[in-house]
Amino acid sequence: MSEAPTRVRRTAADRRKQLIGIGLRMLTVRPIHQVTVDEVAAEAGISRSLLFHYFPTKQDYYVEVVRAAGRRLLRSAQPGDDTRAIVEGYVAFIERRRTQYVGLFRASGLDDWVKEIHDETQDELSVRVMSALGLVEPPEPVVLAVRAWWAFAEELTIEWTGRERTDRGALVSLLLGALDNVISLAREVDEPS
Repeated sequence: MSEAPTRVRRTAADRRKQLIGIGLRMLTVRPIHQVTVDEVAAEAGISRSLLFHYFPTKQDYYVEVVRAAGRRLLRSAQPGDDTRAIVEGYVAFIERRRTQYVGLFRASGLDDWVKEIHDETQDELSVRVMSALGLVEPPEPVVLAVRAWWAFAEELTIEWTGRERTDRGALVSLLLGALDNVISLAREVDEPS
């Protein structure tokens, strides 16, 4: 006589992590708004109502999944003292997940909360680059220029990878050269002669 498998009760944190992980997996094959809570609950082996115990609304669930996607990007662009490594990690992340990235962060008609998460992620990337460059308390033109450079880096990386270019090193070098120029010009604006 076989025994029924014993169910292990998950902690709230473990269950939330599991549900977010399922959403992230689904996000690799469809846009966020096509990830249904019914499918997520079914894959987790729980009821829809239990999912709403962990996430009060569908939007709350979506927000956490998108935040987790942003954290994955930030992990790829690890902080440290090497700007090249940050940029290489960023480019590699978008190269692997280009379609999903564009669908999540670049599609028209984005919800405000998606834009907010995107902006938070870009802001953190800016802080990491400035830190890696040793820019402690940089003047405002430099801060603004680095933040704008990330918008440029995102656009160029999406276009470059969309054309199936395989010369990642050339893209990284181009981005780093542009960053150097942007910072240099921003410093000149801050310190007029």
